[in-house]
Amino acid sequence: MTFLKLLKKLFFGPRVTESKSRFFVIEENAELEKLSDDFKQEIKRLYGGRSLRIRAVDGGSTNAEEIELTALGNAYYDIDRFGLSFVASPRHADMLFVTGPVTRNLETAVRTTYEAAPKPCLVVAIGDGACTGGIWQDSYAVVGSVDKVIPVHVRIPGDPPSPADILKGVLQALKKTEHVK
Repeated sequence: MTFLKLLKKLFFGPRVTESKSRFFVIEENAELEKLSDDFKQEIKRLYGGRSLRIRAVDGGSTNAEEIELTALGNAYYDIDRFGLSFVASPRHADMLFVTGPVTRNLETAVRTTYEAAPKPCLVVAIGDGACTGGIWQDSYAVVGSVDKVIPVHVRIPGDPPSPADILKGVLQALKKTEHVK
């Protein structure tokens, strides 16, 4: 195939992808804006307006959940507008995200991170591995789901759950919380 034929095929050939319908994008944005309002209300109720600080802990996941957590910080989801932020130290965290089944090698790390966090600290198990142990639950190298190591307040199933599902799960955890002092 010559170069000109290739260019002609690329620019004038059939479309391989379909564009998102305008209605779907508007509906999705409206859902995120509703979540934003709910988050602001719950965070103001619980934390007096300051942001909710989250520490993510990998208990032995496949990194699929971490990719979705990273997507929470992109321009589309932008969790800062909800009043959420990730922190580097568990000592500053109000909430722990734990991903993956807890492996024997990381059991101490998960427990130590939880113990270092100020109380009360909400724990959210993200993904099937964290919720149930997933396909690894009977493995010799896995302790099991997160609740076998530390208390879990909310479980967000999925393999992996989408960023929107993670946000809904965090909101569910906040609504279940009476007060934080």
